Amino acid sequence: MTSFTRRGFIASASTVLASSIVGVKPGFSQSNYPSRPITLICPWGAGGGTDATARIIAQVMEQKVGQPVNVVNRTGGNGVVGHTAISTAAPDGYTIGLLTVEIAMMHWQGLTDLTPKSYTPLSLMNVDAPAIQVKADSPYKNIKELADAIKAAPPGKLKASGTGQGGIWHLALVGWLQSLGLQPNHVAWVPSNGAAPGMQDLAAGGIDIVPCSLPEARPMIDAGRAKSLAILAPERNPQFPNVPTLDEQMGPHKSVGVWRGIAGPKGLPADVQDKLVAVLKEVYDSKEYKDFMSSRGFGTQWAERAAYGQFMDESDRQMGEAMKAAGLAKA
Repeated sequence: MTSFTRRGFIASASTVLASSIVGVKPGFSQSNYPSRPITLICPWGAGGGTDATARIIAQVMEQKVGQPVNVVNRTGGNGVVGHTAISTAAPDGYTIGLLTVEIAMMHWQGLTDLTPKSYTPLSLMNVDAPAIQVKADSPYKNIKELADAIKAAPPGKLKASGTGQGGIWHLALVGWLQSLGLQPNHVAWVPSNGAAPGMQDLAAGGIDIVPCSLPEARPMIDAGRAKSLAILAPERNPQFPNVPTLDEQMGPHKSVGVWRGIAGPKGLPADVQDKLVAVLKEVYDSKEYKDFMSSRGFGTQWAERAAYGQFMDESDRQMGEAMKAAGLAKA
């Protein structure tokens, strides 16, 4: 007959308990979450609009959760590196990230297998619609006059720029041209390293049109070297109240634009999701966040969980359609 001493029993029980703890998979329920610092991954470089948005979110989150929220820039691969780091993180709530519109584009370009469905959607925080800019002394007084001129011009005569080939603003132009019943390449696209050099080329007379966000166009508009004819959104941007919407002038139009939102890896526990969504709503409603976004001219839009997931799915569908029409889809 085998006997156990009290000390031996305690040691055995401790071993069993330790083994069970070691065997617990990440993602288990955490009633005391968060009990340590949170990492917020930004897929783009320091100093840009996405980085700035990530940092104001982290700053206000820290005040709400009582733990450090550290922004880590994971750049490379046209956004693939950072978005991959978010999707492959342990699903325990201590690593989340700021998804950007590129997650609805990269798989169509054949850069990754990641899609919006690779994540646990938490909250949409920002949406910026494209606007159509022309040179300040352009003869077009409104967007309808520009549309008529585009239709009357032979394919390729008018030129546009504002991002690389297949970038978000290129796709916004493709969508608008299609809505006018024109081919995606009716206006020739001149690739650039972003909206700023595109706006400079516009002011210099090298191109005719720049589709980009109003905050990106603001320096040249304020300098009196460019004007915005319309914003491709249902409502005017409060920071640019004199810029009418495309809907006002030509009827309803759906357009792609840039957006940013917080997500975690798949498998994030429900109680952790609850806490994160509640905190992110407080961030979104805070004066600090509203003032910061307003000062930058960034748009704000809230959607949580399933609604945010549906928003991303619709963005993915729109991107796929535009990229296929432009011959840019590889998937």
